[in-house]
Amino acid sequence: MPILTPAEMSAVDAVAPEPTEVLVERAGAAVARAAVRMLGGTYGRTVHVVVGKGNNGADGRVAARLLAARGVRVLVHEASATPTGSGSSATSTGSARAARALQPAHLVIDAAYGTGFRGSWSPPAVGAIPVLAVDIPSGVDALTGEANGPVLAAARTVTFAALKPGLLVPPGSEYAGEVELVDIGLAAGVAEHCRAWRVDTDDVAGWVPVRAVDAHKWNAAVRVVAGSPGMTGAAALVCGAALRAGSGMVHLSSPSTLVPSAPAEVVQRPFTGREWAAEVVAALDRFRALVVGPGLGRDDATCEQVRRLLVGAAVPTVVDGDGLFALAWSADGANALLRRRSAPTVLTPHDGEFAMLAGAPVGADRLLAARRLASDTGCVVLLKGPATVVADPDGQAWVVTEGDARLATAGTGDVLAGIIGALLAMGVPPAAAAAGGAWLHARAARRAPACGMVAGDISGQLPAVLGALDQVVATR
Repeated sequence: MPILTPAEMSAVDAVAPEPTEVLVERAGAAVARAAVRMLGGTYGRTVHVVVGKGNNGADGRVAARLLAARGVRVLVHEASATPTGSGSSATSTGSARAARALQPAHLVIDAAYGTGFRGSWSPPAVGAIPVLAVDIPSGVDALTGEANGPVLAAARTVTFAALKPGLLVPPGSEYAGEVELVDIGLAAGVAEHCRAWRVDTDDVAGWVPVRAVDAHKWNAAVRVVAGSPGMTGAAALVCGAALRAGSGMVHLSSPSTLVPSAPAEVVQRPFTGREWAAEVVAALDRFRALVVGPGLGRDDATCEQVRRLLVGAAVPTVVDGDGLFALAWSADGANALLRRRSAPTVLTPHDGEFAMLAGAPVGADRLLAARRLASDTGCVVLLKGPATVVADPDGQAWVVTEGDARLATAGTGDVLAGIIGALLAMGVPPAAAAAGGAWLHARAARRAPACGMVAGDISGQLPAVLGALDQVVATR
C-alpha cells in the first residue's frame, strides 16, 4: 500500500486530472459510506461533523450533506468553536457561543484539519461517542505521527490516495484506529511520486520463494558469527530463527565457546584464536548469507575482527547488535568501511545503534532518517521500532506495522537477524529480505500469547506463518 509524505501528497494534488470539487465530492462520499457502516444504518441516528476551512472541512461538509439526505440528524460545527447544536434530518450549523461539549450522538466525524495542519487545536468534548477521522485525526502531524496538542482518538480513519507516515507510527497510529485507504482518482499521481509502501501479506507471499523439489541443504546455507561467553543465547536465537525461516544449513562460530542452547541441527565451529576473520572468509564459499554481531562482544580485538570480516565477506550479510557497534567505532567510519564491501548488506539498528552509526539521533521523521543512513552507507537499513522502517540506498522505503508490544522483550532482534539471514540465503533481494523478515517476525510474534512470550517462542511460530503464505500463493 502506497505511503506519501505531505509534500508528496501536495505534488499529487497539483497534477490531479480532475478539479478539486470533484475530488472533494468523492472523498466526502467515501466518508459518508464509512459513517453509515459505523452507524449500522441511518434511521434515528445523530452525527456531529466538526469541519475546518480547508479541503478537509470541505470533505466533511459533503459527508454531512449526504448523510442528511439519507435521514441522519446531522449537526455541523466549525472547528474554531465546535459548539453543541440542534438540527433535524438536515444539516445545521451550531453557534460559536454554544458550549464546547457535544450533546449525545451516535458518531462524531472529525473533518477539522488535514495533512497540512501544523500546530494544535481545541477539539470538543465527545465523551464516549465514537469518532471517524477524515484523512488523519486533526492535530496529528502527517509526517511524524506526533501531536502538539489534544487529539480526538478515532475508531476509524478514512484516508485518501495513499497512507501517510503519521498514520503508521505512534502516537498517530494509536489516534487513527483502523485505517481505510480510498482511491479518489489520484492513482496515476500516486504511482509517479510514491517511494514508500506499507508491507502486507501479498507482498511477503511474493517475496518468499518456494523451496524447489530438487533443493538440497546447501542451497540456502547461512553462516552465523555470534555469541560469546555469557551471551550464547543470542547466537542460539539467531540460528534457530534461520533454520525455521527456511535455511537448510546453519554453521555457527562463537569466539572461544560452544553454544549449548543452539538447536541440534546447527553445526558449531568455535574459534580458538583471536584472528578469526580470515578463517570465516576462507570458508564462505558454500554459504549464501552471513549474519554477524548478536552477542559477539565489544572488546577492541573482536571489533577489529568484525570489521575485517565485513570487508572480506563476499556474500549478502546481516549486521546486528555488536556488529553495529564495531562499525560505529571504526577508525575510518562506518560509511567508508561498508562501501568497501562487494556484496549487499542489511543493517538492523534500534534507535540507540542508529545514533551511533549516524552520529545523530533518529529524530521525528523516521523515514527520512532511515533513507539518509541507507544512502550514506550504501546498505539496506532496517530501523526497528513500533513501525519498522526499511530503506534502500536509492531512497525507496517499506514500513512494517505488524509488530506490537510482544516484541518488546530481550532477544527478539536476534531472531529477526536470523530470519533475514535465511531470506538472503534463499536469494531474496536485500530490501525485500529485510522488509519481509520484519513482517514474518512480527506476524509470528502475534501468534504467541499477548503476555509471557519470550523471543524463542517466535521461531516456533514461523513454519505456520510461512505455511499460510503458501496458501496465499496457491489461491492466486
